[in-house]
Amino acid sequence: MLLEKRKPRVVVVGGGTGLSTLLRGLKEFDIDITAVVTVADDGGSSGRLRSDFDIPPPGDIRACLVALSDTEPFMEKLWQYRFKGKGGNGLAGHSFGNLFIAAMTDVAGDFETAIKQSSQVLAVNGRVLPAVREAVILRAFFADGSFVEGESQIPLVGKKIERVEVHPNNLDPLPESLEAIREADAIVVGPGSLYTSIMPNLLVTGLTEAIAQASAKKIYVCNVMTQAGETDHYTASEHVKAIYDHVGRELFDYILVNSAPIPPDVVEQYREKQAAPVVADLWNLQNMGLNVIARNFLHYSIYARHDARRISEQIVALIGRDPNKLRK
Repeated sequence: MLLEKRKPRVVVVGGGTGLSTLLRGLKEFDIDITAVVTVADDGGSSGRLRSDFDIPPPGDIRACLVALSDTEPFMEKLWQYRFKGKGGNGLAGHSFGNLFIAAMTDVAGDFETAIKQSSQVLAVNGRVLPAVREAVILRAFFADGSFVEGESQIPLVGKKIERVEVHPNNLDPLPESLEAIREADAIVVGPGSLYTSIMPNLLVTGLTEAIAQASAKKIYVCNVMTQAGETDHYTASEHVKAIYDHVGRELFDYILVNSAPIPPDVVEQYREKQAAPVVADLWNLQNMGLNVIARNFLHYSIYARHDARRISEQIVALIGRDPNKLRK
């Protein structure tokens, strides 16, 4: 009797809304998921907890834990609950999940163990790992020679970004992350804010090298919309070029880009926020040696975002498995 094939292993690298959205789609399939998450956030509740308790920012970690959780809707609602109130003091603005992770860090003794314990509480279907054990500071340098420090400050400057750096720049990724990357069938980078969610992971010493050396299919999921203050007027190929320029090598085998038209009223809504659809410049992408998959990956209600189900189905198909047979 032949042994059953092992579950496909997928590693997703990033942060922010894009990563948690994708994880919600992937968890609908019978696959082994590892999320490697940025710890560069310094704004909002995460930033306050980072400063007050000297811990890595928990916000992106919390969102990924919730996205992969297999628990009652009430528990998810509780973890996402944000305390209301006036002023910037006390609990106002903090999310319950962020406070839980902060408390668990103190009880468990370290941030990594706190995430593992929180994963058990939420019955997480997969693993969520911080890119490094310590919070990092993100610094952006602009075309005019100026720079700014702090992930939350970078999009506010409104200048063309030349490069970003993480400090300290000698932190090592978690051994579990490197092992997951080595054993992965697919490594997915994005979607997410190019400079403030994607780059902080890829600039961690050793992480990009591990991705480059892995035998997995390496997939970049390009954003649907540009982001004001980060990727103004960027085409899909310019997103990829920015990554390659930062990491010093070509990294991806495939790129997934949305080719579906975005309704005019949605485009107009984004124009008011100085954002626009990312142009899928297929010729340039192909000239970069990428296998381009351009199709309708769009989901929109109020915002134009990726359809997590379609993206996940495409990822499963790229590793040679039938999405219909792997669907839970």
